[in-house]
Amino acid sequence: MALPEPAGPPLESLLERHLAELESYVQKNMGAGLAQRESCEDLVQSICREVLQSRERFEFQGEAAFRKWLLQAALRKLIDRRRFYRARKRDQIAREADLSQEWQIAEIAKLVRTLGSPSGEAMLREDISRLAAGLDRLTDKDRGIIRMIHIDGLTHGDVAERLGCTESQSRGRLFLALARLSAHLKAPKP
Repeated sequence: MALPEPAGPPLESLLERHLAELESYVQKNMGAGLAQRESCEDLVQSICREVLQSRERFEFQGEAAFRKWLLQAALRKLIDRRRFYRARKRDQIAREADLSQEWQIAEIAKLVRTLGSPSGEAMLREDISRLAAGLDRLTDKDRGIIRMIHIDGLTHGDVAERLGCTESQSRGRLFLALARLSAHLKAPKP
């Protein structure tokens, strides 16, 4: 049984309209420490994904209420990320061990792909299958923007020209498409 559509504009449309403000808010409030570790774009994408995943808790009560809800989600994300890095900084020895272990895992993964072990190839095929299934669940518009940027290697300026929009809108569309893809990859199969 399908859930009834919420009153007001779709959540995706609201996000798209407020994306530039969200980017500006994150950029102004992330601080130098967090900016050294994460990009504004990654944080905004993560916020958009979490907002889309929490759509069942969203009730449209006007643009101002949505703006407040969105910026509160951004603030929570910034606080969570700062806490995460502070906790890691407090335990310097564990942090160095973690980095060393991550490096080894990355090297092993690269080696598995290079050597083409049967289990490595099977895992890679699984990842590719999950990604393909996630892409299949997206709209043509979402798949198109992902393809233009990540497959065809176009710039946001090129995409904006093709789609008849601004570069900021191109970035916004990509953020939302990737957030929806991420949500599909984490969601159980229908």
